[in-house]
Amino acid sequence: MPTLEFNGKHHIYTHHLTVPYRPLETDKNRSCNPTGEDDNLIIHGDNLHALKALLPRYTNRIKCIYIDPPYNTGNEGWVYNDNVNSPLIKQWFTENAPVDNEDLERHDKWLCMMWPRLHFLKELLADDGVIFISIDDNEVHHLRMLMDEILGAENFLADIIWQHRYGRSNNAKLFSNQREHIIAYRKSDTVSHIRVKRDKKLNETYSNPDDDPRGSWVSSSYVNPAVKEQRPNLVYSVVNPHTGESVNHPTHAWKYSQSTHEEHVRENRLWWGIDGKLRYPRLKNFLSESEKKGIVPIDLMLADIAGTTDEGTKQLQSVFQSTALEFNNPKPTRLIANLIEIAEGASTKNDTIILDSFAGSGTTAHAVLALNKEDGGNRKFILIECEDYADTTTAERVRRVINGVPEASDEALREGLGGSFTYCTLGEPIEIETMLTGKKLPTYTALATNLLFTSAGVSVEEDTLDQKNDDGLFYTDDKNDYYLIYKPDLAFLRSNKAILNLEHAKRIRDSSQNNGKKAIVYAAGNYIGQRELTKMGIAFCQLPYSIHER
Repeated sequence: MPTLEFNGKHHIYTHHLTVPYRPLETDKNRSCNPTGEDDNLIIHGDNLHALKALLPRYTNRIKCIYIDPPYNTGNEGWVYNDNVNSPLIKQWFTENAPVDNEDLERHDKWLCMMWPRLHFLKELLADDGVIFISIDDNEVHHLRMLMDEILGAENFLADIIWQHRYGRSNNAKLFSNQREHIIAYRKSDTVSHIRVKRDKKLNETYSNPDDDPRGSWVSSSYVNPAVKEQRPNLVYSVVNPHTGESVNHPTHAWKYSQSTHEEHVRENRLWWGIDGKLRYPRLKNFLSESEKKGIVPIDLMLADIAGTTDEGTKQLQSVFQSTALEFNNPKPTRLIANLIEIAEGASTKNDTIILDSFAGSGTTAHAVLALNKEDGGNRKFILIECEDYADTTTAERVRRVINGVPEASDEALREGLGGSFTYCTLGEPIEIETMLTGKKLPTYTALATNLLFTSAGVSVEEDTLDQKNDDGLFYTDDKNDYYLIYKPDLAFLRSNKAILNLEHAKRIRDSSQNNGKKAIVYAAGNYIGQRELTKMGIAFCQLPYSIHER
């Protein structure tokens, strides 16, 4: 498969593996969460670090990802200078920022910015999940190759064309642009069949002229486009029950096999007209069945269906009751709602987790809350925004949408859509170097979450982890018990209490063996050799030993 080469790729190639883990820290004052439950999230911080912070809890859990990254038009002045470990790439980023249209390497920098973020997004995406990325012509060709390399060309779903404006711009020198791209990929072939809920307008074509107890229906032709010579196995006589006449098409075959036809007759699915005298039968297709099956989505989203950027601007102005906005061309909620419905398919569960790691003005959260209000769903959103307006614009929009905007003309917005969110920032990185100095020691739950994920690949919610007994048990599964002997206190870590001794090991052995499990113990040190510990069914994992020695 062809791959895309760009300046800095060899430096950035494994950068996502070196990003430090920074735990999420709740800011109660900025949260809108009266129940105290950690459901929807708005995270303020570098989205690369925020995505890493989500991995322990959300790996393989996100059903729908939508991102609207910088389009790299050359006029944005965006700067995403990641702390890449290579001195060369650090220097290169520093010397070539910010991005502008006179910079011949702006495409390389955009790709360096996107590469590690897409790797994290792939890890977070569920096997039956779909990722949508808004982009324009400046980077769409590069993005397609990047996605082919990271997610696999076989997982490309569509290049959806969205009509983001109605009129044409007479200021354009060449072509006036009316559309943008939304690139869609799946995580795996688990997504092998996509259907979306039927549009209400389609249902208006259904009726019930014969008062069929199964409800409204439309009919479709029973005649095959293929002639008899092409499909001889589909040639047979059909009896009109109203006239008793044996009916054969003079040139064409029927669409269905004779056995299927007989089933249609038994189920009274054939329609011969209101007077029973149609020349050929038609097949009844019931609305109730069509709604369950859904319809195939198309790769064209016209403005009438998905809204425009002008509509997005008016929505934002309505929320803030102001025409002075710092956002140009925000997305409309109808666009995001359409994408969420594609990811959900015809499912009626409506409990999807939606992630937007370039949250901007908060349109994605607005769309999620509106959908929940409309159909009683329990969808959850996670927004990440690195800019300073994460609180004053992104989160503030969501607060207003939840609580209501009394002056708004839209009734639903006046009343408020309900819901809640927890506002988070990023804590200090959990790194060996930091732990060795004793500065910013992680909390017990933060360290336990990180250890469980990085060493065992187990993703759990941080608030479910805590020390469950005096021996340090913090998590258990079908095979293992996990213990952490730790306090975020240097005096404790330098004492013998932080060391696994024989008495402690025997208690752990007895407890785990009684449950038929192996014990995995994290501690600053131990007084027992691993050979003896192995006999006891214990695997010892040492925290940075210098913590204890210093």
